[in-house]
Amino acid sequence: MKVIAAALMTFVCVVLLVPLVRTIALRLGMVDVPGSRKVHQAPIPLMGGVAIYAGTIVMTARWVPQLKALPVLVAGGTLLLVIGLVDDAFKAKGREFPVWPRLGVYLAASVLPPLWGIRVEGVTNVWGDGMILFPEWVAWTVTALWIFALTNMFNFIDGVDGLASGIGTLASFTLAATAVLTDQGSIAIAAAIMGGACLGFLIHNFHPARIFMGDAGAVYLGYSLGVISVAGSMKTATVLSVGAALLVFAVPILDTVVVFTRRLLRRTGLHRADRLHTHHRLLQRGWSQVQTVSFLYLIGALFSIASILLVLMQMRT
Repeated sequence: MKVIAAALMTFVCVVLLVPLVRTIALRLGMVDVPGSRKVHQAPIPLMGGVAIYAGTIVMTARWVPQLKALPVLVAGGTLLLVIGLVDDAFKAKGREFPVWPRLGVYLAASVLPPLWGIRVEGVTNVWGDGMILFPEWVAWTVTALWIFALTNMFNFIDGVDGLASGIGTLASFTLAATAVLTDQGSIAIAAAIMGGACLGFLIHNFHPARIFMGDAGAVYLGYSLGVISVAGSMKTATVLSVGAALLVFAVPILDTVVVFTRRLLRRTGLHRADRLHTHHRLLQRGWSQVQTVSFLYLIGALFSIASILLVLMQMRT
């Protein structure tokens, strides 16, 4: 089956590519230095996102060159990878890269999918038959905001060994499974490729991590999953398909909602880095990194199962 073969090939590719990227990161001095918000005790190479990016782009072009979203994944993904690497380079030198240039690039990349015709075009009419089609500006706005949000959310949860890559693995394979169920072959393969890349990276990223994906990898991961979800189940959304998509990404969504609520209550900037994320809270309670990510994996897996069940319900209606 092409879906499984593509995932396995990408998995092997990324597993083999990560050590090379790690060596390059060490030679360039691209390492994450321990600090007040860090949970690691020694410098860890960044740039793992390069392996994820290279593996997914090459394999997607190899397995599904006809995928409509491929040019968007290449263009937007490259933009995000570059700005992410710049951000990571600043961090490696103990400096902070300004937030607004980053957000500007994230927003520009998020506009590319609707510009290319990949957008949420409407929703089912819950009060009658047929679809309620969005005006073009609404379709653009909804799509861009969804992708922009996921781009940032995966960056937010990348704060403990193996968390973003593990949640990315679950989300990717869930999207692949739902695409298979709904007979979207190209989307299923693209999502499976993302899952294979995340799992291959997780081999090196699980505690104790030997490499981090960095901001470059986290934002690319969130962006790619956002684009694939829109190109698949959310293109013409039903109530159940929207619910299924939200469940796929429930862990980063809920974490972001909780953190933003806490920041609003404390009257601090929404973009200010802190230790209010769910994984930070669990660590503060004395949980180990393995216990923390395992618990969040379990929550993510339960949400993924619920997402697949919603898709099955939709198919029966």
